[in-house]
This record gives sequence, C-alpha cells and structure tokens, in this order.
Amino acid sequence: MASTVVIFLVLLSEFVVVFGGNFYQDVDITWGGGRGKIIGKGDVLTLSLDKASGSGFQSKSEYLYGKIDMQIKLVPGNSAGTVTTYYLSSQGATHDEIDFEFLGNLSGDPYVMHTNVFTQGKGNREQQFYLWFDPTKNFHTYSILWNPQHIIFFVDGIPIRDFKNEEARGVPFPNNQPMRMYSSLWDAEDWATRGGLVKTDWSKAPFVATYQNFNADACPSGATTTCSSLRKDWYRQELDSVGQKKLQWVQKNYMIYNYCTDYKRFTQGVPPECRN
Repeated sequence: MASTVVIFLVLLSEFVVVFGGNFYQDVDITWGGGRGKIIGKGDVLTLSLDKASGSGFQSKSEYLYGKIDMQIKLVPGNSAGTVTTYYLSSQGATHDEIDFEFLGNLSGDPYVMHTNVFTQGKGNREQQFYLWFDPTKNFHTYSILWNPQHIIFFVDGIPIRDFKNEEARGVPFPNNQPMRMYSSLWDAEDWATRGGLVKTDWSKAPFVATYQNFNADACPSGATTTCSSLRKDWYRQELDSVGQKKLQWVQKNYMIYNYCTDYKRFTQGVPPECRN
C-alpha cells in the first residue's frame, strides 16, 4: 500500500496544471538591470543571476488571504550558492511573510526547499524538505493557501506544511496586513549550500530560473468581507483525512529540518504552536 501511495504522488507531481495568467498584467520586474525578462505574450518570465547582480519581481496587487500558485523550473546543473525565492510579504519592521526558498546545490545533489512563516516581524519557524522529483527538469506548482485559520504550503497540490491559527495560545497569525507576492534569484554563497562551505561557481553563470502560470485567487486588499461572502473554497479550506495522510507522507520521508523538534536551539522549550 505504501509503495502505491508513493507512485501515485510521484505521478501527480509530474502532472502540469495550466492556470493561465499574464505576467505583463500581473507583476512588475523590480530589480536586476534587465536580468528579469517577460517573454512572448506574457506567459513566461525568467530571472537570471550573474556575478554582478540577481533579479526579482513582485505582484502588482496586494492580497489579504488567498490561494497563490506559481509554476517554477529551478536553476539546473550546479546551482550551489544560489537561492530562488517565492513568497508573500507585507512591509515594515512588524511585517508578515510566508516563504518558499529553494537553496541550490552541486550537480546531482538535491535542492533544499526552505519554508518559514513570519508574524509581526518574527520568524524562526523554519521547516526544510528535499523534493521527491528533480525541480529543474520540468515546471512544478508551488502554492500558498492563506485563510483566517490556516497557512498551507503545497507542492503540485500535495500539502507539505500546515501552519494553523493558534492566536488562542498567544501565537500571532497573519490576518491584518495585506501582502504582495515576491520572487527573486540571488547569490547567497555565504550560507545557502552546506552552510556556505560550497561557493557559487561563476563559470556556470548566468543562472536562470523560469516561471509560468502565476495565479492569485485572492482577496484584494480591503475586500475580505466581500471575499468571505463569495464562499470561495479556499477561504474555509483545511486538510481532510486524505490531505493529512499526504502531509504525513511528505514530512516522514522528505522533511530534513523542523524547528519544532530543535530542542538544542530552543533550550527553554519549543514555541507554543509546536506543543500538542
């Protein structure tokens, strides 16, 4: 039975869902001196990194809750030292943020997928994973579902993390700061690969990440009341029993770091959201 589940999830990960979306209409390239490019009619965007600079873009709109999807093909080959980011964030010292970061590695070694949640300017909620496929060969869909009770991270529709609203236990939850979608490709050779031991090989530059099918089924800033009344599925979505089993499968087989079990780091006790 376990092998059947693995085969099903791997096949599901190779299935590409077409959302549409137009980068000319939906995003602004914000830095990189021409290293970020929208291609064709707006259906593909590329970010590149060389020794002089990386590049990045952001959504034109801000959102307060939503289901955000992006298909990404990560930097192939020797990507050590590079970081490809895809995240939601507000601004300011007490900002909220929901992160995907992809830490590059030597050819043949797996990417590390790093996730984090910041609330009121405080993060330190890292969970890291290997992926069960090569994220450089095909496009894969990385999704953030953000509603008043849950922040759920998905890869190809498979849940990998569920950060629940635990305000009743004194844990802040992102619920009043609109966020934009941001993405970037930049050099972090001081820490990204094996803690900085493996440096960026600039002879392989430019490094390129490719994007398509950005979709934001989300509440525009200031419209959450309207959004709630529309009864959008994601607004009240939580993981059912099937989703819970998929989540457990990923976390059992592919999670490589969980702040909730880092007792050496949290010598006075793990954060309250980690306690059963």
